[in-house]
Amino acid sequence: MLNYKLIGKPDNPIILFLHGFMGNTKEFDQVIYLLSKNFYCLTVDLPGHGETRVLRDEDLQMANTARCVIQLLDNLLDELKDNELKDNLHNHNSNNRQCILVGYSMGGRLSLYLSLHYPEYFSQVILESASPGLKTESQRQERIKTDAQIARKLKRIQNQDEFKLFLENWYKQPIFGNIKNHPQYSQVINIRLQNNPTLLAKSLEIMGTGSQPSLWNKLQTNNLPILLILGERDTKFVHINQQMHDLFKRSHRKSQLKVIENVGHNIHFENPSIFVRAIEDFLKVST
Repeated sequence: MLNYKLIGKPDNPIILFLHGFMGNTKEFDQVIYLLSKNFYCLTVDLPGHGETRVLRDEDLQMANTARCVIQLLDNLLDELKDNELKDNLHNHNSNNRQCILVGYSMGGRLSLYLSLHYPEYFSQVILESASPGLKTESQRQERIKTDAQIARKLKRIQNQDEFKLFLENWYKQPIFGNIKNHPQYSQVINIRLQNNPTLLAKSLEIMGTGSQPSLWNKLQTNNLPILLILGERDTKFVHINQQMHDLFKRSHRKSQLKVIENVGHNIHFENPSIFVRAIEDFLKVST
């Protein structure tokens, strides 16, 4: 069972937030603070992160993690029905099972998988700095090797000081832009430090980009309005998402791509107000 938090009023539409690698239920705190007046915000610890227990390595696989998310939504729906709050999942939804889905990076990859395999649960999808995986087997094998190297570093971590040094080096990657100069950068580090490095290593090995199934050939089957949101300093993912957007446009006319200026991979942290505005604008036109 996934550890989760619910913030806001139950009679508002639900937004489900899925964090990125090394995140937890606190990943979207600044965004949820701004949205919780009008939405019922659900945030989880994905397997290998936060307080969610991992009983088997199989729990970390993309398909099994997706099933855990769907089970959580089903359980919450049952609880809401028991409390005679059947209409809170989405005010415009006839079967009372849909919510808005927001996923960042690894959580964005999971969100894309969920939207393609369980579309009946979602009304709109926001993918932040996400990808459909790698196109070729050679690319996947190369990425698996790279992820394995990072996983070995995580497994060797013995204390918080070593973990903090690992995180400091992690955020030197070009995709994160100038995040290290952000006045609240220490909050990012503190959130990540709440994880277990050994479990993070397993997550990377089993649910990393190299191990996940490629979804490129399924993008044109999408039937949900999707917002792709990127930071302009994250040029790698801007390029990937431009290709994704071209495919999504063929299957759903309300799908959008938005590139935010002066930020990198983690838009919701670097500029939460603009991130929230992009979500709100998208929900207005895609309802």
